[in-house]
Amino acid sequence: MRKFYRGIVDHPKLIITIFLVATLICAVLQSQVSVNYDMTAYLPEDSHSTVSLELMENEFEGGIPNARVMVRNVTIPEALEYKEKILALEGVTDVMWLDDAASIYVPMNQLDADTVETYYKDNAALFTVTIAEDKRIEAVDAIRAVIGDENAMSGQAVSTAVATTSTVNQIMIITIFAVICVLVILFITTTSWIEPLIVLGGIGVAVIINMGTNLIFGEISFVTNAAGSILQLAVSLDYSVFLMHRFEECLRENPDPKSAMVDALCKSTTSILSSGLTTVIGFIALIFMRFGIGPDLGLALAKGVAISLVCVFVFMPVFILTLHKPLQKTRHRPILPSFAKFSKVVYRAMIPMVCIFAVAVVPSYLASGENAFYYGSSRIFGTNTQVGADVEAIEEVFGKNDTYVLMVPRGSTATEKELSDALHDVPEVQSILSYVDTVGTEIPMSYLDKDTLSQLVSENYSRMVLTVNADYEGEKTFELVKTIRDIANEYYPDTYYLAGEGVSTYDLMDTITADTLKVNIIAIAAVFIVLLLSFKSIGLPVILVLGIETAIWINLAIPYFADSTVHYIAYLIISSVQLGATVDYAILMTDRYIENRQIMNKKDAIHETVANVTVSILTSASVLTIVGFLLGLISTHGILSQLGVFVGRGALLSLAIVLFVIPGLLYLLDGVIQKTTLGAKWYRNTADAKENISK
Repeated sequence: MRKFYRGIVDHPKLIITIFLVATLICAVLQSQVSVNYDMTAYLPEDSHSTVSLELMENEFEGGIPNARVMVRNVTIPEALEYKEKILALEGVTDVMWLDDAASIYVPMNQLDADTVETYYKDNAALFTVTIAEDKRIEAVDAIRAVIGDENAMSGQAVSTAVATTSTVNQIMIITIFAVICVLVILFITTTSWIEPLIVLGGIGVAVIINMGTNLIFGEISFVTNAAGSILQLAVSLDYSVFLMHRFEECLRENPDPKSAMVDALCKSTTSILSSGLTTVIGFIALIFMRFGIGPDLGLALAKGVAISLVCVFVFMPVFILTLHKPLQKTRHRPILPSFAKFSKVVYRAMIPMVCIFAVAVVPSYLASGENAFYYGSSRIFGTNTQVGADVEAIEEVFGKNDTYVLMVPRGSTATEKELSDALHDVPEVQSILSYVDTVGTEIPMSYLDKDTLSQLVSENYSRMVLTVNADYEGEKTFELVKTIRDIANEYYPDTYYLAGEGVSTYDLMDTITADTLKVNIIAIAAVFIVLLLSFKSIGLPVILVLGIETAIWINLAIPYFADSTVHYIAYLIISSVQLGATVDYAILMTDRYIENRQIMNKKDAIHETVANVTVSILTSASVLTIVGFLLGLISTHGILSQLGVFVGRGALLSLAIVLFVIPGLLYLLDGVIQKTTLGAKWYRNTADAKENISK
């Protein structure tokens, strides 16, 4: 490795030129990467709702309803006028209202009360609207302009459109604040005024290259777009910090900058590479999710960390050396005090902390899996947002309603009538709009106009639009979906198709809950193997993985004890993200302990290790914490916000365990570690021998 690193530091101009050209190209390319904000688009292609949606879109031009629009204080004629205005908007393919389900030219008291109140109640009209996928933003904006802010609209199309526009602006704000906070942290933890700019500049190159190379995916998810870059920044920053701190140590022993840099690279390769590989593997574990957002985020972040590693080992050394003179000229006294005294605090506290840790492991593990969850997009916006307030307003008048579309093979109207009757017997089904319900089995199809007929039947299928008294998700909703599927299967075995927001959410729940155990096992096993190979030890991987996993369990258990509901996607992703992002701290702590343990007793090794690595670990953890909480505080998107809170809180918990528990475990299990580590040559003296005998 020394020869390789020597070759790096001897060709600074070439390397800097290559990386700057790559950065400029990727800065241009990143604007060409498209972003998908629709969660249901990431369901497996073979899921029932996905197949149903695709077939329905092919059979019926309007697609399926994906929005609800409520207009207050309107008469029947005024509601019809609003219907026509909304239907005329670009991107709106269909609008259904009371006049599609019943004749509005007869007295209201003669119509079915449940049917009427599905669409018209308390002088408020509720329209079921279908919006084309490629026109969501334009159509939602146009509908808002027609109905005004005093009225309301909700649904998957609305949530997706708002998420698309709001998230873009929020990402920019979060990025700006994140950069400022990172600079402040680096100014506090470094000893040169330009060192923060060097560190941030190096990682910035890696982030831009990663953003540009996302073009290979063609399209990325909104989660990757919003969180990918700032997570890469937070996760990868510590590699540059570790290298910089090693370089400063080596420079004190070797005044030649190039030689000192080569020494720093050789000494830090194991810890940085191990940290990077565990992070990459933690993210790669996400590709085994069937839910597409997992592989999308996992591949982008794994690629980003790999690029960051290349930058740290190739670009950063020559970048630091190029700016070595101004780096030295801008040196200042440390702002932070020495952590020698802190190491004494850790030493006194570590055994009690290990005891607390041991008590917390099992309860946190059990509680982490007992949370209440949201699965879909219905609750991603809180009531403090326009979308959340609109959902609440519609539910106050019309209740928690949803629209399902059931498509069955065309042929027997008698069977369709039997199916419709069976569905009407389900208490949650408020109304059904279909050929056999609206027209009847007696009237030949040839008597109907083409527009009316095209909404009810296609060449191959008949469809039923069900308005159901159910939330978009939840245990009762999922039971309803299963009930409707069972009824449909009874009359049309394996030939029916059911779609709707609640249906997609059910399939989403079914898919991502099945991913949880698989992804966690793969991530833990892969990280364990990397640590096993890096440290050539069996005991150390157990200690490190158990420490970080416990921090993850505590993080996920907090919502349970706080009695709050968790977005399952954030819950699923954080396990791999926190493991991959924070195991670095444990690796750095352990690697330095092993290095020190070869030349001093275990007590002194603990003191020296904590004193030397705390700054690096604290810097990295502070950045990840602040970036996470910024995402949590600024983003109005529920999934992104909660993911940010999980990341920020998880970094703090991992930091606490690495600083106070891991040293205690290393100290208590020193003998076990030595026996289970290949080629371990621990320093021994009389004091050690006496201490071991006394035990």
